[in-house]
Amino acid sequence: MSRVGKLPVALPKGVEAKINGTQIEFKGAKATKTLETLGHVQVTLEDGKLHFKPKDETAQSKAFWGTYRVLANNIVYGLANGFEKKLEIAGVGYRAAVKGNSLELLLGYSHPINFPIPAGIEITVDKNVSISIKGADKQQVGQVAAEIRDFRSPEPYKGKGVRYSDEVLLKKAGKTAKK
Repeated sequence: MSRVGKLPVALPKGVEAKINGTQIEFKGAKATKTLETLGHVQVTLEDGKLHFKPKDETAQSKAFWGTYRVLANNIVYGLANGFEKKLEIAGVGYRAAVKGNSLELLLGYSHPINFPIPAGIEITVDKNVSISIKGADKQQVGQVAAEIRDFRSPEPYKGKGVRYSDEVLLKKAGKTAKK
């Protein structure tokens, strides 16, 4: 039995859900999202809450039960509140700026990196070293943050590079002189 799948997904004010066969359509103030369940679970809408049940007693249906409930909950949360990831840039001369519809990163390379901001994502830069990524889709926000971090991941000796704001870096000791 899925402990997660048993819990209903409450729909807050401003978020509506409509079930069309195996698809669930969510409508929020800023965006519209759909979730395709592929017929693995039964979904019902009662009293402003979505209830999920496995279609049959197979292991696959039980596995999808909790998964689709969490995916639906993430969509509802994203439409109501939004998701946010924060990145920090550490290093002398490393900085970022939003220019038009792209993020310009100066990360110690011989050229600036221009990262096009995808639709549905909002990026802001504070003090040239703090990047905030916001959006309604949890997967998309995380993917954009990971792509920006991959341009210059933090190195283990001085910690220079792009890192998540809550990331803990374990620094290595440098070379020591022998006596």
